[in-house]
Amino acid sequence: MKVTVERSELLKSLGHVHRVVERRNTIPILANVLLRADRAKLALKATDLDLEVTDAIAAEVGPGGSTTVPAHMFYDIVRKLPEGAQIVLESSGDRAALSIRAGRSRFSLQALPESDFPDLAPGEMTHKFTLKAADLKRLIDKTQFAISTEETRYYLNGIYLHAAGTAQAPTLRAVATDGHRLAQMELDLPKGAAGMPGIIVPRKTVGEVQRLIEDGEAEVAVELSPGKIRFTFAEVILTSKLIDGTFPDYAASSRSPTTRSSSSTRRSSRRRSTGFRRSRASAVAPSSCRSPAASSCCRSPTRIPAALPRKSKSNTNPIRSISALTRATSSTSPRRSKARRQCSSSRIPARRPLSRTRMRAAPSTC
Repeated sequence: MKVTVERSELLKSLGHVHRVVERRNTIPILANVLLRADRAKLALKATDLDLEVTDAIAAEVGPGGSTTVPAHMFYDIVRKLPEGAQIVLESSGDRAALSIRAGRSRFSLQALPESDFPDLAPGEMTHKFTLKAADLKRLIDKTQFAISTEETRYYLNGIYLHAAGTAQAPTLRAVATDGHRLAQMELDLPKGAAGMPGIIVPRKTVGEVQRLIEDGEAEVAVELSPGKIRFTFAEVILTSKLIDGTFPDYAASSRSPTTRSSSSTRRSSRRRSTGFRRSRASAVAPSSCRSPAASSCCRSPTRIPAALPRKSKSNTNPIRSISALTRATSSTSPRRSKARRQCSSSRIPARRPLSRTRMRAAPSTC
């Protein structure tokens, strides 16, 4: 096989197919891209057994042939070659290698035979219709963000496509949900999609289709069956398996009432605010009197005893009477503890003898 191709065309085609190849593969052939040269065209194909992308570009073909080479390494080599370079790909049957020449650059990649490369047979497609690339992109952009990433609920790891609407206004509806949010988008049902089965397009396929849409005015042919779907973008063909599962009944969950009316919400908030004001009004204001002796100006609901305990005639000191009044008032009301501390700090000891003249001259500090 000998092929001569322009660098930009080969780089663009490799960009379409190399993303399908996983970085880590247990099967060595799945890390390669298939090159097939025939009739002035070079076809490239890559697959991961669930998704397959095929592209074809114009090339100068000497003797035709086919081989497979590592996809990511081949892409990195072509990407680093100078712009506008002519790349020559050459391989011989007796040597399992592909030679790459461009100017003074020379590369050799280990190759595997084409017979080992798997083929994702599409089978019979039951429905076929055409969509505008802009409409398909809008259908994906509005629903892709809600696709679930939880592997246990695999039936939510994609977009659910099905025919919906009424007989007078049929629509093509796309739905995606992750159990917490739901996205839904509708288009007019295209011709040929009537009676199509409900299918779940995998998340990886949705991402590749979104990247392959380059011209919004182009037409995209969609073919589907109960097990596979195929998108055709001019020379690029993407074939994918569908998720084998049943999508949940999203319409029933969207009809369930989850919120209360605004009027009931306003009434409940009004009741809460009224109860708060009442509780604030019923609270007892603290006493503003600092002197426990001035009981007439105190607004505290605590009652002061009408009469003090009787003392003997020898204990008729007025300072002791004030102290007894303070102790009686403080013991009956816990709110008087502060006033008691203030008065007790300035209280004169009862044992100190005072004359009547000095007692009358001493001002009250309470």
